[in-house]
Amino acid sequence: MSGADDTPEGANAKLIRAKQRWAADGRLITGTMGDPQFDRLPPGQRLVKDWPVLDLGIQPIIDERRFRLDIDGAVRRPLSLRLAEFMALPMVERVSDMHCVTQWSRYDNHWQGVSARALMADVEVSDKVRHVVFHAVDGYTTNVSREQFDQDDVLLAHSWEGQPISRQHGGPVRVLIPRLYLWKSAKWIRRIEFAAGDRPGFWETRGYHNNGDPWNEERYG
Repeated sequence: MSGADDTPEGANAKLIRAKQRWAADGRLITGTMGDPQFDRLPPGQRLVKDWPVLDLGIQPIIDERRFRLDIDGAVRRPLSLRLAEFMALPMVERVSDMHCVTQWSRYDNHWQGVSARALMADVEVSDKVRHVVFHAVDGYTTNVSREQFDQDDVLLAHSWEGQPISRQHGGPVRVLIPRLYLWKSAKWIRRIEFAAGDRPGFWETRGYHNNGDPWNEERYG
C-alpha cells in the first residue's frame, strides 16, 4: 500500500481510509463472474438513472483559458493541446454503459469526444508501449494497459447527453473507458503518458485491482 505522501492536496483522508478498508475487507464482492457478451449488468452491480458524483473530495476549478492536455512518453510526436486545439480535433459520438466499483451502473450514456485510437495514431505511439498512465489536474493517477486504451469505445470525452461534461464529473475533458470500472476513467485529465512499464495509480496502490474488469469483479486485488 502507498503512503499518504502521494495523496492529492485537499483530498478527503477519511473517505480514502474508508475505501482502503473496503478493499481490505473485499466489500461488495459477490464471488461470481459474468460474460459481457451475454450479461449486460456485471456481477454485484445495480442500475441507476442518475449519475452519482464520486471523487477524492476535490473538484478542481479549471480555467479553460489555461487548460492544457499533454500526450507524451514513448511517442514520436508528443502533443500539448490547449482546449481550443483539443476541440478542433475530429470528434466522434459513442453510446456506452458505465460501471462504478461502488456498485452502480448506468446504461446508454451518449458521449462525444476524441477517439483514443485516433489520438494514438496522431502521436505515433512506440511499439514498445504496453501501458498508459493518466495524470489528472488534482494529482490523481490511474493506469491501464495499451490494449485496454486502444479500443473503439474509448474516448477523451467532453460532452455527455448533448451537454458539456460538468466540473463534478470531470469536465472539461475526462477519460472514458467503458469496459472497466469507472475509477480507471480519470477525471480532469491533464496528461496521458505512454510507457513501456506499468505504473499502478492512486487506488491501485491502495488495494484496488490493477486491471479493473467489472465482469470478472476485479474490484480489489
